[in-house]
Amino acid sequence: MEETLLTYFAPAERAHVSDLINQRDIFLQNNLLCEVLDAVPDVLLILNRQRQIVYSNHVVKSLLEEDNYKSVLGMRPGELLNCVHSTETKGGCGTSEFCKTCGAVNAIINNQKRIADVQECRITQNGGLDALDLRVYATPLSIDGIDFTIFSVIDISHEKRRRMLEKIFFHDIINTAGSLQGAVHLLSDVKQSEIPEYTQMIVNLSDSLLEEIVAQREISSAETNDLITEKSTFNSLILLNEITRFYSMHVQGKDKLITIDPASANISISSDRVLLRRVLGNMIKNALEATKKDGVVNTGCYVNDGVINYWVQNDAFIPRDNQLQIFQRSFTTKGTGRGIGTYSIRLFTEKYLKGKATLTSSKEKGTIFTVSCPINLTI
Repeated sequence: MEETLLTYFAPAERAHVSDLINQRDIFLQNNLLCEVLDAVPDVLLILNRQRQIVYSNHVVKSLLEEDNYKSVLGMRPGELLNCVHSTETKGGCGTSEFCKTCGAVNAIINNQKRIADVQECRITQNGGLDALDLRVYATPLSIDGIDFTIFSVIDISHEKRRRMLEKIFFHDIINTAGSLQGAVHLLSDVKQSEIPEYTQMIVNLSDSLLEEIVAQREISSAETNDLITEKSTFNSLILLNEITRFYSMHVQGKDKLITIDPASANISISSDRVLLRRVLGNMIKNALEATKKDGVVNTGCYVNDGVINYWVQNDAFIPRDNQLQIFQRSFTTKGTGRGIGTYSIRLFTEKYLKGKATLTSSKEKGTIFTVSCPINLTI
């Protein structure tokens, strides 16, 4: 008796090997159809009712080694693209809780209702270290009374990245630069007693401006593997105090309070101070953005089994569907062109600091981001 596979979304059952071979042969025996499919310059897959690959065009073959290409038969798209969630359940691609929000799986399911569909899809690869932004097309096809899905994939990662950078530079940085310019112009007209206040405002705004630009440079370097980890020794609590002071004076920290748990660990750490500071800064900034005027953001750190755990909490609740996507590149609840802050938290933490980034959110306790990193980083 066959095992019934657990699924949180799409059906887990797969076609028998003999059926897969017969379905593949339908295409291999149709030379004209194969020539048409191979003429498509993008990744193109033919899927059966079980969402399994029965044919793939020459682009797929050119991306894979010969031995790997032969094993494509019977795979699902997420398994071919090495999606981190495709191995979380025995049912594979489409059956994890995260798959509920996957544009690829949803497009295929809609197509099986004879509805052609186009959706965007974010895939995290290789244990959460690499990310893809894709546009997927699912089109119905029927041959010899058998229903298939023509599934094509276009990588839009560069398009998404460009949009995010445009949003950051044309909105966030211009706003900060505009505030800086305004403060400089006012400086010549203020009273002598007000000069120290305006001088500090200019310093804070210029620091924020530089911080934003450097952050984008670091993310770009991290994604292209050009970022170099530099280890140093520093104090866990001093670092946290430094970051909270900076963001208390940040534009996002206006009329909001940042508190540090008095029981926070006060120990020596050997890690990349710059990257850890960047991660913690993004956590606090993200919490401040989600906090209303006169609200409070709480933070702290504790040690457990050679690991330093930094946490940031705010009272906002993130719906479950958004929680499932929060660390994916380009996902955001803050408007088009955003969504790189939380992605960079996981990117820096897991790829360079050898740690783990997690999230919990409930209506009772709000949202808590936690990063857990080794006290002594091994580079």
